[in-house]
Amino acid sequence: MSTRTYPIEHYVSLVLSDDKLKAFVQFIDIDEKFSVTLEELEQLLESRQIVHGIQTHVLSYMVSDPQQYVFNQALVASGEVPQDGKDGYIQFQYDLDNKDRKPVELIDGTVDFKEIIDLRNVKRGQLIAERIPALPGQNGRAVTGEELAGKHGREARFKLGKNVVIDPEQIRVYAAIDGMVTKTDRDKVNVFPVYEVNGDVDYSIGNIDFVGTVVIRGNVLTGFRVKAAGDIRVIGGVEGAELEAEGSIEITAGVLGHNKGYIRAGSSVKSSFIQEGNVYAGEDVVVTQSIMHSQVRAKRSVLCNGAKGLIVGGLIQAGESVVARTVGNTMSTATAIEVGVVPELRNELQQLRSQLKLNMENADKTEKALILLDQMAAAGSLGPDKMAMRVKLAHTKRQTADEQNVLRDKILGIEKTLEDTEKARVDVISTIYGGAKIVIGRYTKFVKDPCQRVTFRYLDGDIGMVAGR
Repeated sequence: MSTRTYPIEHYVSLVLSDDKLKAFVQFIDIDEKFSVTLEELEQLLESRQIVHGIQTHVLSYMVSDPQQYVFNQALVASGEVPQDGKDGYIQFQYDLDNKDRKPVELIDGTVDFKEIIDLRNVKRGQLIAERIPALPGQNGRAVTGEELAGKHGREARFKLGKNVVIDPEQIRVYAAIDGMVTKTDRDKVNVFPVYEVNGDVDYSIGNIDFVGTVVIRGNVLTGFRVKAAGDIRVIGGVEGAELEAEGSIEITAGVLGHNKGYIRAGSSVKSSFIQEGNVYAGEDVVVTQSIMHSQVRAKRSVLCNGAKGLIVGGLIQAGESVVARTVGNTMSTATAIEVGVVPELRNELQQLRSQLKLNMENADKTEKALILLDQMAAAGSLGPDKMAMRVKLAHTKRQTADEQNVLRDKILGIEKTLEDTEKARVDVISTIYGGAKIVIGRYTKFVKDPCQRVTFRYLDGDIGMVAGR
């Protein structure tokens, strides 16, 4: 070992990184005979406050071959890097930022271009979003031994808008009403009870299924569907589309259905006109202009008594009453008006009668087959296969008779309901023309000649006409 003229510090360059996470050592001004011990290097580091993360094996390499570290720095100590925590965030149950409108791909691989919008429907009390807490930072340590603080993540904050509530722990947000989840200015979260379409319901909008009220400031085109748990308001018109609302439906410009689609409301339907439409209302159907060649059913009343107030063609059914200014036309177009029973019951009665007729026809065929088999049995020519058929037909005969009794009982029950016609009436404010048919309960009257200002009611076992209002 050579004799060193100066202390060890003279031969060693020690560099500390700015973040105090690394310490480097390099030999300077040494000759080929220079030597150093591990203890000397360790003491040197300690004197410079390098006390953490010391790489002892690197120091050993430097001791064994100092010349190698004359031109190269050696990393002799490494600290622990502090880790920043993760920011908290709001986890939504819906993708409120996705503005893409893509058609739905069906199971068979085809695409439904009418199903392109996914309304973010929520029910009252349904979870909308949850706050995920921030994660704390992890502290590090410098090579000098001091602790280096990691930054904590920032907590997220809810931005609450209308019709939402937050739990006491400030962790979850819920819908206060039925409606649609929407972000507005400054990312506020709202639930709105009304969904508005500023234009037509067409391929750019697609079908609509909403838990609140739908307002359409345009037309609903043929083939599209609008469904609402609340009301539906259409500022324009409705073509051959499907509209279904648990509340009411109001159509400003009228219905031109082309005998396609339907309009069904749990409450009332209001429209300026209905042409070639299929309309059902749980309460009333109110039309200001005309009902032409349409199927209209109302659990309570059909009112078409505006300035024009025309009903011509088709079938009008109401549980209580129909009021029109004019019924039919001078061409005697067949126009049927039925009142005095809930439309569903009257239609069910028709179905039951059709079923009974078919049942009786089948029973007649069975009876004729049994007579033939009985004749064969009397003649002693009934084989095993025919014997089995005879047993089967006898069972079918009994079963058919039981079904007939059930059908007759149902028909009788509905016919008794048809006899309760006290509130039933058809009011014609101006004129009813020949070709019209009035049905009240189980009674029918055909109008042959035009009549003015007349009311049809059930009177003394028949439909009577009295002077109208």
